[in-house]
Amino acid sequence: MSGNPPAVDTPVTGSPLSRRWRIDRSTLVLLHRYVGLVIAGFLLMAGVTGSLLAWNHELEAWAAPTLWRVESPHANAPRLDPLSLRDSVQALHPETFVARAPLKARPDEPIVFKLYALPDPTTGEVPALANDEVFVDPYTGKVLGQRKWGDITQGVTNLMPFIYRLHHTLLLGDVGSLVLGVIALLWTVDCFVGAWLTFPAPQRKARARTRTSGASHKSWLGRWRISWTLRWRGSGSYKRNLDVHRVAGLWPWAMLLVVAWSAVAFNLREVHDPVMKILFAHQQDKDLPMLEVPRMSPNLDWQAARGRGRQLMTRQAARDGFEVIEEDALTYDPRNGVYSYRVRSTRDVASRWGITQLSFDGDTGALLKVWLPTGAASGDTIRTWITTLHMAGTWGWPLQVLVSVVGLAVAALSVTGVVIWWKKLEGRRKLARKRRGQGSVSSR
Repeated sequence: MSGNPPAVDTPVTGSPLSRRWRIDRSTLVLLHRYVGLVIAGFLLMAGVTGSLLAWNHELEAWAAPTLWRVESPHANAPRLDPLSLRDSVQALHPETFVARAPLKARPDEPIVFKLYALPDPTTGEVPALANDEVFVDPYTGKVLGQRKWGDITQGVTNLMPFIYRLHHTLLLGDVGSLVLGVIALLWTVDCFVGAWLTFPAPQRKARARTRTSGASHKSWLGRWRISWTLRWRGSGSYKRNLDVHRVAGLWPWAMLLVVAWSAVAFNLREVHDPVMKILFAHQQDKDLPMLEVPRMSPNLDWQAARGRGRQLMTRQAARDGFEVIEEDALTYDPRNGVYSYRVRSTRDVASRWGITQLSFDGDTGALLKVWLPTGAASGDTIRTWITTLHMAGTWGWPLQVLVSVVGLAVAALSVTGVVIWWKKLEGRRKLARKRRGQGSVSSR
């Protein structure tokens, strides 16, 4: 009695190159399949939330207009000094510490101050704050409102911070951030595996001999071009899902890789930083020592610190050949007694924030360290670019649209990948049932 015909996945005879391709490809198919299944749900969430976060500023103003919209009293109306406003907020909340003063002036926008709870002097416990953000009108000094950042129980006012927490930490804090970092690392690897699997396999000699025209005579690029197209006519649901999966992975592939690796930079620095430091140069980013007792009131007050920051930044700009475009923020950390002065400069990539920064001692004003986002070290330049692209922080609305489209492509990859796996699983089950039925008939 003759046996059943060979299964589709029977090893193919041929040249050693063909056999090696077959083994390597089958292994990578399994890797792509199961890594994809593990990360699919996470990437679906990240893709959808990321497409919204590309418009975070606009959606914040829509969701919480009473907090985010400010009207100028008249044309060219002067804005109050943000450091004076910081002092006012500090006086209103003596149980907290206002560690950061935004310095940039944006028309029709409030100044937002972050509150940090101070430990109880008796127990040392840090109490939970009912609200930790205060919105202030920069023209009048009026407090527009407060919120607990990310607390969705406060309503739509916290919609976008809630979405950000979901996107960045799964609402699980450091644990969620670590999980998403591992997912991003798997995704980075899978970007290369998935792209490799779209390459056309070597054609079989037997098939080439029996065909005198058609696919067997197409060039490698001609056959790969199929992976970049959608076949809507005459194709079943499986082929349509496969086409969408490949197209969603190939067309925005470079941006997908940028988003994946920058997510590792955000959430899994334990992996990102050592890898990048092996490959590229980085600026020295030494940790500043902590004080035994926090220094809440340094010798330099906030006004003097801003003046010292401006002075040091002017010298640094002349030394390193860049220009300061606008001030961004002044921060003081009582734990180490250090001010950090941040500006947006010609070394910055982002147009909505600046990360050109220097730090100096809060008592003596001595310069402690400088960090430039680009131009100083290739590794830092790469990190600045990929993280800025990830957050749609430059080039205005065109990049915001691109990041949103990429987010939707990530969601499509996740959904179609699971659908393809499920249909293949159903096909294997049907084939197994058919073979069992043939076996029972032949045994009679």
